[in-house]
Amino acid sequence: MKALDVGPRAIYKLAMTALDIPAQHDTILIIDFGSQVTQLIARRVRETGVYSEIHPFQNAAEAFERLKPKGVIFSGGPASVLDEGSPRAPQAVFDAGVPILAICYGQQTAALQLGGEVEGGHAAEFGRADVEIREPSPLYEGFWEVGKRYPVWMSHGDRVTVLPEGFVVAGTSENAPFAIALNEERRIYTTMFHPEVVHTPDGGKLLANFVHNIVGLKSDWTMAAFREESIRRIREQVGTSRVICGLSGGVDSSVAAVLIHEAIGDQLTCVFVDHGLLRLGEAQKVVTLFRDSYNIPLVHVDAGDMFLNALAGVTDPEVKRKTIGKLFIDVFEEEARKIAEDGKGLAAFLAQGTLYPDVIESVSFTGGPSVTIKSHHNVGGLPARMNMKLVEPLRELFKDEVRALGRELGLPEIFVGRHPFPGPGLAIRCPGEITREKLDILRLADEIYLEEIRRHGLYDAIWQAFAVILPVKTVGVMGDYRTYDYVVGLRAVTSVDGMTADFYPFEMSFLARVSTRIVNEVKGVNRVVYDVTSKPPGTIEWE
Repeated sequence: MKALDVGPRAIYKLAMTALDIPAQHDTILIIDFGSQVTQLIARRVRETGVYSEIHPFQNAAEAFERLKPKGVIFSGGPASVLDEGSPRAPQAVFDAGVPILAICYGQQTAALQLGGEVEGGHAAEFGRADVEIREPSPLYEGFWEVGKRYPVWMSHGDRVTVLPEGFVVAGTSENAPFAIALNEERRIYTTMFHPEVVHTPDGGKLLANFVHNIVGLKSDWTMAAFREESIRRIREQVGTSRVICGLSGGVDSSVAAVLIHEAIGDQLTCVFVDHGLLRLGEAQKVVTLFRDSYNIPLVHVDAGDMFLNALAGVTDPEVKRKTIGKLFIDVFEEEARKIAEDGKGLAAFLAQGTLYPDVIESVSFTGGPSVTIKSHHNVGGLPARMNMKLVEPLRELFKDEVRALGRELGLPEIFVGRHPFPGPGLAIRCPGEITREKLDILRLADEIYLEEIRRHGLYDAIWQAFAVILPVKTVGVMGDYRTYDYVVGLRAVTSVDGMTADFYPFEMSFLARVSTRIVNEVKGVNRVVYDVTSKPPGTIEWE
């Protein structure tokens, strides 16, 4: 097996340049070996009030030298350390003597690189397992006791069979004789299980012990401090230049706009492109909040007819996205030109609501850097002819941190706590051809659904809930009449990270009420269904 490739070194440098964390924040470096849950490690560390960054193993040596982290965490990964060219950790990390926590694949490569042995062909462990604690350690001091067993989450085929010199077995499971192995003198701690996932109940405590008790870091990563630092950095970056922000009304672009406005005032102009695919009353809410409540210069472009005409007859979801993206760029570019002609000056900077997961994905094992206008629009590449530099004040944050920053900035909870809404809007909740009739049906059904969720106090317990209109009609009987109308699907999911999702278990009485209201109040619908499937990463939305 050949080592995975993320492309030229220039890609990495470009994507990571703006992560300019002030030196007063001690950092945990997370070396990514390709695990699908690596982001969860960073989130768990951030939850302890400690700043962390993820870097792929190919660039870990450079990141280690630049960041000078106080501690390092090795992630899991899909490869086998026994394969030729499989990922390895930089030797400099071991030589530096900083505390190391190595997880799953991380444990295996650490053992191999330090003189131990790893074998395949043994019984694998995937899913829940119990770890019996054999030795005390500051890694789990305060919640795990010697001689007792605790539930964890395993995901491995290979396993360590011979430990490096100086390591002791601190915990075992049925199929992992070295479930926990450590060298207290060198401060290297390894686990075959994944502490970052919710299926390891005490995993968050273990990570907190590592960063606080072992590495010795304080909790200085707060949104209050981030707000002050970001304002300073925005002012230094922008100077007296003008900035344009593509505002969608979603959490990311809203928080970015308010933060930038706090930093540079009327040097910022927001452009809100209403593509006619928003939820009921969405446009007016955005205009009222930003123009009236925050007094932020805002250009509201009603381009619904243009977008709907371009989407007429289009059924392929990818073509829909590309069509919306191209038009968004065209409209946005035209508005930037008008702003300059009105005497406000040509904008030198474009503000985006890019988040840290976007940055991570841009230097992932398979992808390249993203130069899209994020702002929940997924609009494709930014044309070089626009000749703008990027202002991305949120690119160090996860979604939950963005919400916390929004509250710190005083944004109303109706915006800060709202469910994610896709950039192409209702276009991806309307499979098949998009028509005004179907959009009107969808908006009203969605409004009724969310209204009932809020009325029952369930909104904050759900990561995302929405209605879709299916590209089929069914025969039904309503009163004394036969109908031939659309079917509306309802989706509600719980998630801790937006990567994977499970359906929300509504009471049948709730679903009956929502279905009855939609059928009675939304003309053109005679049947409602509820989606009870779980979803893997990236497939929470319908199309």
